[in-house]
Amino acid sequence: MSTSGLPDNDRTMTPRPDLTVVASAIGEPARGKMLNALMDGRALTATELALEAGVTPSTASSHLEKLQQAGLIARTAQGRHRYFRIATVEIAEILESLMLIATADRKTRSGARNEALRRARVCYDHLAGELGVRLLERMRERQLVRGDDQFLQLTAPGEKWATEFGIDLDGLRRKSRPLVRLCLDWSERRSHLSGALGAAILERIFELRFARRDSFSRAVLISSLGETFLASLDARS
Repeated sequence: MSTSGLPDNDRTMTPRPDLTVVASAIGEPARGKMLNALMDGRALTATELALEAGVTPSTASSHLEKLQQAGLIARTAQGRHRYFRIATVEIAEILESLMLIATADRKTRSGARNEALRRARVCYDHLAGELGVRLLERMRERQLVRGDDQFLQLTAPGEKWATEFGIDLDGLRRKSRPLVRLCLDWSERRSHLSGALGAAILERIFELRFARRDSFSRAVLISSLGETFLASLDARS
């Protein structure tokens, strides 16, 4: 009998999280490439993910099943096709943070694609990279948001700015997702804005054609209008 009053064998039966399941799922190179491809927020087919990972369709199916079992991805069906995506926003943000560790001692500046990703990219559904960090900095400077890395909130001027920019804040607040949240940027080693507002800002940037997605990577290609907007944050641009 233990000091808690429970038999020792009862204590040993208490389930504990097994991190090795997740580590094993992420640790295979092909599966890592698949997760990276899904980090732009779009759902992809098994065939598309097989091409991203450089494996056969049958091998891709096995990898995708392991990622599903680990709870990292979710599958949806549409007609004859099955699509896969990152399971939750929270998992996407964890993966972004893991990339920070993965690139800590590696050179990531070589090549045009890496430079484009470092400048601006989609982190699941919000803006990341140099311009994502700059967006948050400008919002702090204009006092649209306030708080530290532990607690961030939208201010009254920030609410007015978001509304003028065409964002439905009431709709965002009805979601279970936090309105404003910080995500640690793997390339800048600083935080960028995520949460429901971060996603809505990027969506609006795309709608206004201030930027577009790159066809071959997670990079976001900013137009001259987009550059002006990110510099001024003029919501009526």
